[in-house]
Amino acid sequence: MANVSTTENQGRMPSPLSSLGDSLPKILIRFGLLMLLDALTISFVWQLWFSGGAGFAITVTLVVIAINVVFLRTDAMPLRWIMPGLAFMIMMHIYPVIFTVFTAFTNYGDGHLVEKPVAIQQIESRTYVPEGAPTYGWTAYRDADGNIALWLVDEEGDTYFADSEGNYAPAEEVPGIGELDANGAPLSIEGYTRVPANQKLVTLPELQGHTYGPADGGVQVTGINTATQTEQKYEYDAENDTMVDQETGLIYYNVEGTFTAEDGDQLRPGFPVTIGAENFTRIATNPAIRGPFSTIFIWTFIWAFFSVFLTFALGLFYSLVMNKPDMPFQRAIRVLMIVPYALPPFISVLIWRGLLNPVLGVIGTQWNPGWFTDPFWAKVGVLGVNLWLGYAYMFLITTGALQGISRDIYEAAKVDGASGIYQFRKITLPLLLVAVGPLLIGSFAFNFNNFTIIDLYNSGGPPIAGAATPAGHTDILISYTYRLAFAGGRGADYGLAAAISIIIFVIVAIITLFNFRYTGMLEEVSENV
Repeated sequence: MANVSTTENQGRMPSPLSSLGDSLPKILIRFGLLMLLDALTISFVWQLWFSGGAGFAITVTLVVIAINVVFLRTDAMPLRWIMPGLAFMIMMHIYPVIFTVFTAFTNYGDGHLVEKPVAIQQIESRTYVPEGAPTYGWTAYRDADGNIALWLVDEEGDTYFADSEGNYAPAEEVPGIGELDANGAPLSIEGYTRVPANQKLVTLPELQGHTYGPADGGVQVTGINTATQTEQKYEYDAENDTMVDQETGLIYYNVEGTFTAEDGDQLRPGFPVTIGAENFTRIATNPAIRGPFSTIFIWTFIWAFFSVFLTFALGLFYSLVMNKPDMPFQRAIRVLMIVPYALPPFISVLIWRGLLNPVLGVIGTQWNPGWFTDPFWAKVGVLGVNLWLGYAYMFLITTGALQGISRDIYEAAKVDGASGIYQFRKITLPLLLVAVGPLLIGSFAFNFNNFTIIDLYNSGGPPIAGAATPAGHTDILISYTYRLAFAGGRGADYGLAAAISIIIFVIVAIITLFNFRYTGMLEEVSENV
């Protein structure tokens, strides 16, 4: 083998880098790009890790390690072509699925958005004014970076200087102090500009909640002319995992990510913790959630069924009418029939909203049974809009399927005396369903998650009275989930929304499996394995 290798290299000894399979410039470029990717990844992962995104940071790290391995090993060369796609699939598809499943078993949502260390830090930053605490008069000074420092004068006339970096010292220890005014505040301090008295009210919001000096025993501005010494109100006990109120002695215990006292008082913010199947249990047992959920669950199936049935019926009717050989202007009419399918639904739905508007709409001003306010007519309205948008698609596929049915069958049926209705029931419809049946099942699955029309038509409204969650009478499961997670106006509940997402996934998966079984695709795939 050594002789063969020497011959192939025209007598030259192979380079040590030749085992990597490329020329030296290509190897250097590859190394350079990988080093740049690794450097950017380290910076990105570092920020992710300390901002609470540990899961995604680990995912990104593993993906980048895999990229390095694939592009450094010659035996992994075939994977280089698909590695970018695999990387994006892992980060943009697989990771969100895993994160959603994990979230479904947590209390992640409003009030539990930050990690535990951050929540503890925020709670411990709160202060209280102890009894008999000294008070100060204050004057503000602003440095070149816009940070505010305070000149403090206590009740005995002693003066102190405190800056935004936590430095707190008697005035005599501060260099660069200028001449004092009648109130005992310097007219100038080196490195600072005095804030005019008429600007104190404007400055006040910047000072609210900020402690000057040490966290325990520092000073906070409490009024336009007064500041008061404060002390830390809550202290975390790591050994017992409790928060102690240092003012009252009350102990707050960690109850599912929220520090809660025995009297029910809670400290916010909380933090995410795993709560098992509680989100699924809430759906099944909590009347405030079960009521609107069951209503929306049933309506979702009704919506998907009638969306498919009505659009298929109307599309098939038009395709049968247009299938007559002697129909005048047949081609022109067929083109006009598919116009609704060519228009984006974002435009069509908004046009229909305008037509049905009870104040300005052409239809709504003449006939308004409650297109947006009545639960029944709102459902009729959104089904009507979807009928307009969807019949053209059914018209297209049924027209194509009808062209594939032999005319000889109909001629034979006529000879046997079959009526038009009998031919439709026994010939047209069965043969048509063989061709378009899988598409109807796919359309059912599509409408099951047809978020766009539901949200654009009436945002899921009108609201379900008495519902504890943001639910509307025209909401389907996917729009209900969206409102729970992002747009409810009553606080986000990501854990509950993720649990409902899993239920939707199971339903759609069952529909998909049924579709595969119906079309025989599973059998075809298994034969090729």
